[in-house]
Amino acid sequence: MQYKTAITINAAPSAIWKVLTKSEAYPDWEPNTTKIDGRIAEGAKITLHTKLSSRPFPLKVTKLKDERCMVWTGGMPLGLFKGERTFSLTPNGETTEFSMIEEFSGLLSFLITKTIPDLTESFKQFAEALKKQAEAP
Repeated sequence: MQYKTAITINAAPSAIWKVLTKSEAYPDWEPNTTKIDGRIAEGAKITLHTKLSSRPFPLKVTKLKDERCMVWTGGMPLGLFKGERTFSLTPNGETTEFSMIEEFSGLLSFLITKTIPDLTESFKQFAEALKKQAEAP
């Protein structure tokens, strides 16, 4: 199972990157995040708190590369279930293409994904909120 979104943002990748990597500010701009515990850094553990679920999501920042790509990974031990969210920034002249993809995999994914709500709208809201925040003066 996979969810994805993409949007063109009228800002440089560096401006968008500052928004994406400042964990304490997510509740100020992202409509579905109530809190992120921890600092976004490669190899760091963070905990995402969202309005979409009553339980927090422990995640690891498994990739943080050159203001271009960030990956958050979570799930169950032994590869039973894995969720991986990839944030990508691609410069395109005066604008930047932002995309976010979340993929679920693992032996139990067919069972667990049945309990996950449709994230399509929340992904769209995330992209639109990021665009608004990054383009703000």
